[in-house]
Amino acid sequence: QVQLVESGGGLVQAGESLRLSCAASGIILSNNPMGWYRQAPGKQRELVADIATGGSTNYADSVKGRFTLSRDNAKNTVYLQMNSLKPEDTAVYYCHAALISGTTRLGDYWGQGTQVAVSS
Repeated sequence: QVQLVESGGGLVQAGESLRLSCAASGIILSNNPMGWYRQAPGKQRELVADIATGGSTNYADSVKGRFTLSRDNAKNTVYLQMNSLKPEDTAVYYCHAALISGTTRLGDYWGQGTQVAVSS
């Protein structure tokens, strides 16, 4: 059974930093692509950053230069370091992993979400 557990959200002021963690069980993150998404009130869920199995990362334009996604293979955990936070970063942040076998996508898994609130 795949489980993704996020932590690290909270309330901060603009300009401050937070680090989100996503601890996985039942899936090896280094073998499967994964990403961080966010959903603000009244808006669609959007991709924030993702990482391929080879380690290459991709970021939404709105967070480039401020957010960094990293992966600790030994801990089977991925992190999202968020610096210079802005009020528009306020959202529920979700960890996502795709379970891949060869060329077959076996499933998509989501964490429960962690709230990030940035005050101006």
